[in-house]
Amino acid sequence: MLNKAGFAQTLCVLSLAGAMTLFAKPPAGGKSGDWPQWRGPKRDGISVETGLVKGWGADGPKYLWRVPSGEGYSGISVSDGRLYTAYGQAASSDEYAVCLDAGSGQELWRWRMDSKFTNQFGHGSRTTPLVHAGKVYVLSAGGKIAALDANKGTPIWQHDLVKKFGGRVPTWGVSTSPLVYHDVLLVDVGGKSDFGFMAFNKNNGQVVWKTATDQPGYSAPILITVNGVEQVLCFTGTSIISVNPKTGEKYWAEPWKTNYDVNVATPVFVAPDKVFISSGYGVGGALFQVKASGNSSSVQQLWKSKVMRNHFSTSILYDNHLVGFDEKTLRCVDLATQESKWAIRGLGKGSLTLADGQFIVLGEKGKLVLIEANTSEYVERASVQVLKGRCWTVPTLSNGVLYLRNQKEIVAIDFKTKA
Repeated sequence: MLNKAGFAQTLCVLSLAGAMTLFAKPPAGGKSGDWPQWRGPKRDGISVETGLVKGWGADGPKYLWRVPSGEGYSGISVSDGRLYTAYGQAASSDEYAVCLDAGSGQELWRWRMDSKFTNQFGHGSRTTPLVHAGKVYVLSAGGKIAALDANKGTPIWQHDLVKKFGGRVPTWGVSTSPLVYHDVLLVDVGGKSDFGFMAFNKNNGQVVWKTATDQPGYSAPILITVNGVEQVLCFTGTSIISVNPKTGEKYWAEPWKTNYDVNVATPVFVAPDKVFISSGYGVGGALFQVKASGNSSSVQQLWKSKVMRNHFSTSILYDNHLVGFDEKTLRCVDLATQESKWAIRGLGKGSLTLADGQFIVLGEKGKLVLIEANTSEYVERASVQVLKGRCWTVPTLSNGVLYLRNQKEIVAIDFKTKA
C-alpha cells in the first residue's frame, strides 16, 4: 500500500495529465502565439515566441492580473484572446469548464461538466481543455467528455465515457487530454469490450473507431510521422501503444509496468524516428526506435535507464538532451549516452516550458525559476515566489504572457521585453 507521501506524490499525475502533431500550424480561428492544448501548439512543451524577459529587477515580475480559481490541476489553454481551464468549485460539489478573458482575467462563461471529483490529496479537474476550430473539448476527472462552443460555452455534444463505453476512472481521476486529428477527437477511454483508445467525430461525437487497450493511464496521446507513416502514441496504464489514426489499427505495443499503473508523462518524439517514455517509482525511462514503411510500423528498444524518472512532469527535448524532473531533481540528460550533465534540487516535483533560449520552471511550491537553455551546466537567471501551496500545473506561455495556477488562483505575468 502507498503511504501518505506516496499518495500525494502520485496525485501529481493528475495535473498533467506532454514531433509533428496536428497543430504544427496555428489552430483554425486562433493566433500564432496561442497555446490551444496540452503542452502547447505542437504538444511538446516548447514555445517559438521570442523577445521574452530573461530576469527581473528588484520589484520582480510585472503581474497583469490575479484572479480566484478553484480546486484541481487542469492546464491552461489560450486561443484567440480567451483562456480555458477547468476546476472544482470549492463551495459546492460541482466541476466546471471555465473561460476567462486572457487580457483581464474576467470570467466570460462557465459550464458544469460533472460532479466534483474528490480525493484526500486534491479535488477537482485534472485534464487540459483542447481548443480547435471554434470548439473547446473538455473532459472531467470522472470521465464525462463534451464539445462546447468556445465563445458561448454551450454544449454541442457530450458523452459519459464510464456509463456508455465502460470507461475506467483511474485511482487519481481521469487525467488524459484529448487530441484532434483531422475530423476526429482521439481519447484514451480505457473502456471495456474494445472501447479502449477511441476516435470520435469531432463535430457530432459519433464513434468513428475503437481499439482495445488495458488499464487507462494518466498520459496524453501524441501524433507522430515516421517515414511517411502517421501514428498516434498512447501511454496506457500498462504499455506504450502505436495506433493508425485513420482506422484504429494497432501497429505495435510495448509493455511498461509502473506501480499502480502510474504512467503519466507524455511520450517525447525524437525526430525522425525515436520516442522516449518515462515513469516514476524507480522505473526510469527508455528510448525506442520506430520503424515504419507502407502501412506498417514496429519498434525496437535502444536503451533503458533510471537516470530520468518522470513521475508526472514530462521532459523537454532540447539539443539532443532531455531536461526534466527526475523525481524531485531537475536534471539534464544526454539522450545518446544517458549521462547526467547537470542536476539541481529544491524545486520538488515541478514542471517546465521551453521558450526563447530558457526553461521556465514552476516548482511545486510556487517558485518561478528562469534557467538558461544550456546542456553543459546549470545557469539560473532569476527566481521569484509567485504562488503558494501546491503547484502541479505546467506553465502556459501565450502571446508574451505567462499563465500560472495553483488550487486557489490563476496569475498572469507580462513576459515580453519592452522595446
